[in-house]
Amino acid sequence: MDIALIGIGKIAVDQHVPAIAASPDWDLAATVSRQGSVDGVDSYTDFARMLAERPEIRVVSLCLPPVPRFDYAAAALAAGRHVMLEKPPGASLSECHRLIDMARAQGVCLYATWHSREAAMVAPAKAWLADKTLKKLTVTWKEDVRRWHPGQDWIWEPGGLGVFDPGINALSIVTEILPDPIHLTEARLEVPENKQGPIAASLRFAHPAGADVSAVFDWRQDGDQIWTIVAETDGGTLALHDGGARMVIGGQDQTAEGPALTGEYPRLYANMARLVSTGDSDVDLSPLRHVADAFLLGRRQSVAPFYD
Repeated sequence: MDIALIGIGKIAVDQHVPAIAASPDWDLAATVSRQGSVDGVDSYTDFARMLAERPEIRVVSLCLPPVPRFDYAAAALAAGRHVMLEKPPGASLSECHRLIDMARAQGVCLYATWHSREAAMVAPAKAWLADKTLKKLTVTWKEDVRRWHPGQDWIWEPGGLGVFDPGINALSIVTEILPDPIHLTEARLEVPENKQGPIAASLRFAHPAGADVSAVFDWRQDGDQIWTIVAETDGGTLALHDGGARMVIGGQDQTAEGPALTGEYPRLYANMARLVSTGDSDVDLSPLRHVADAFLLGRRQSVAPFYD
């Protein structure tokens, strides 16, 4: 199938373009971007023009920042195109619910992607935890914002999520692997004096069986990057490391089948191909709901200014 990629920035170049190129399901037929392009692919700067001139392109993948994404998604759905959303699926829950309603009314597919759920050991971790009683779960997600988001000012603005841009990846894994739903009870958000978005956050959650569930996100990490989830259960301890690429149970490393992290985006595009073929949508908003709750319940603490 032909697909159009909208927003040719870092994530599109690093992940989406290679995943589409390697896929047996997709042909990258057009791009839309004010600045970026892909060699050998028709490029547009006007999304409405692309929709009007290329009716054969049935699927649109949106890699824009969250705030402008809604207008593009709404236009694509109104034009009868299937839509794939980079995470987070929107700048607000209300936007996302509106897109769900539009997709249903138009009879097209909407896919809110969570790439970290496609890391190699996330599904095995979910299977292992399915029959266990959780006692404690701790998330530690610490990375260097300068390394992963150089010069991307939008991430600090309202709707950009701040440290929850990577933190929502952790929440997408937690909400996937836990057999029971959790909800946020308290949060502390550390906000640089010169920014709108938090640079660090500490979260606590309520678990239906009383397990101790907490998370720490920080964008000021030097040296090794830390993306770890540790679950203590009545059947032992499971740890996911490297963003879900590696799993350790009882001190023993578990072997992943296939690529650990590089397979995330290829699996997302394979999922989208299946959704289009079946006419289904997949829009799980639970990770974004936790982020919204953190902004509602979080105590703000002003910290030192941050400069990229």
